[in-house]
Amino acid sequence: MKRTGGELIVEALKANGVKRISCVPGESYLAVLDALHDSDIDVLVCRQEGGAAMMADTWGRLTGEPGICMVTRGPGSTNASAGLHVAMQDSVPMILFIGQVQREAREREAFQEVEYRRAFTEFAKWVGEIDDAARIPEFVTRAFAVATSGRPGPVVLTLPEDMLVDSVEAPAAKPYQPVEGHPGATQVKAFHEMLLAAERPMVILGGTRWTEEAVADFQAFAAAHKLPVGCSFRRQMLFDHLHPSYAGDVGIGINPALGKQVKEADLIVLLGGRFSEMPSSGYTLMDIPYPQQKLVHVYPDPDELGRVYRPDLAIAAAPEHFVAALKGLTPPAAPAWAKRTEDMHAAYLAWSTPPQTGPGAVQMGPIMDWLEANVAEDTIFTNGAGNYATWVHRFHRFRRFQTQSAPASGSMGYGLPAAVAAKQLFPEREVICFAGDGCFMMHGQEFATAVRYGLPLITVLVNNGIYGTIRMHQEREYPGRVSATGLTNPDFAAFARAYGGHGETVEKTEDFAAAFERARQSGKPSIIEIKLDPEAITPTRTLSQIRDRT
Repeated sequence: MKRTGGELIVEALKANGVKRISCVPGESYLAVLDALHDSDIDVLVCRQEGGAAMMADTWGRLTGEPGICMVTRGPGSTNASAGLHVAMQDSVPMILFIGQVQREAREREAFQEVEYRRAFTEFAKWVGEIDDAARIPEFVTRAFAVATSGRPGPVVLTLPEDMLVDSVEAPAAKPYQPVEGHPGATQVKAFHEMLLAAERPMVILGGTRWTEEAVADFQAFAAAHKLPVGCSFRRQMLFDHLHPSYAGDVGIGINPALGKQVKEADLIVLLGGRFSEMPSSGYTLMDIPYPQQKLVHVYPDPDELGRVYRPDLAIAAAPEHFVAALKGLTPPAAPAWAKRTEDMHAAYLAWSTPPQTGPGAVQMGPIMDWLEANVAEDTIFTNGAGNYATWVHRFHRFRRFQTQSAPASGSMGYGLPAAVAAKQLFPEREVICFAGDGCFMMHGQEFATAVRYGLPLITVLVNNGIYGTIRMHQEREYPGRVSATGLTNPDFAAFARAYGGHGETVEKTEDFAAAFERARQSGKPSIIEIKLDPEAITPTRTLSQIRDRT
């Protein structure tokens, strides 16, 4: 039976287990939208392609299955590139479908034409264009395999408009099979021997390709071996923060005591992550290319092993398969590093206790304490980029897997679309988006998406009237010479109500708890605007102190 290209796209998505997509519609792929009309795939219609792509990234980040996004050509695709870049740098599986100009018009600079294989190669693992509708099952199945195998990441498939309306004979699409790498028995034995010979070991978890079972199993392994464990930048959900082995997050703004321990370790195990610029605190925690510490690097892509850091033992395997291979290893009766692990966990607990004072009438420390006492362990936290995010990363104690969606790439605007996607994926769980005023306005229009689909997420919007991170650096490098970092903002509570949501404004610390409970009870997407003094630029330093270099 002949089917159109649009129908074949939808059939291939269903064959590969797709339950939801995000999109901004465009005339370049109307045939796909028509085929979706008769399918049971949920379609989230978004307000800007960057937000749509970030939603797909969140689905991929929280499930391990490729998030699916569809956008139109030209401006639509370039808007979506913001989310594509997040998925690439963060190793998140995602497939971006882009409507393309008709085949006969290519290479003429037709309306909104882009040659994506040239333009998007740096943003994706593979960029393909489907010229023949009969090859759609082949291309789509390959896209799923590429997005999930080795180091996960985004794939771009472009769809010429006329190809999508062609009626052709094509084979039925079949589900993809990811390519898996497993550690060898000799590698696992060598790892354990190196561990038992160490005096000051340190494990740093990161990356993707984790499962809930792998997280639980590694926590059991760490407990049995009394190992100190850290999580790399914005990967905190990979280890229970109240586990006695947890030492803290390893990355930008690291606890100085933890940074010292990483540098003084005699064995570092990088499990799942690349240990790029942010997790490595600007490449300062290990020497390149030859670390002073012995290094075991476990990563699913062999091309990454040894690319920056030359390991003493390189294991090409996904975290879930490496952790499974650790079962049965016998821990030492009395690990030499046990007291060090206790001390590191105690240092983390002290470091993650928020300050209770600071400039202005609103104190974020007591607010974080209230949240810690009043939200469930399975609450999902999302955020974008900015100094405000420190309050989550440093002071929220993550307990469970699948509770964090935040861009290690540092992309502003990510938090709200991520919260929309997370709430759609887990409607029974509370979802809290942390955003700054600058960050929120990058994709604040996706609040309308939350309202349209009845997704009662709560946004804690920290408003200090400036691009805070940039102002902090500006005051440090060019004291007193403020330039291009001030902002004029709307009334964010009124903004929420205008979209059909619930809005609150908090100008005193003691008003937050009641405002949050009202937002909860509203059953609507909510914004709680916190009016924060711009002097409160970090949890422990003011703008004046940074300007005066004190």
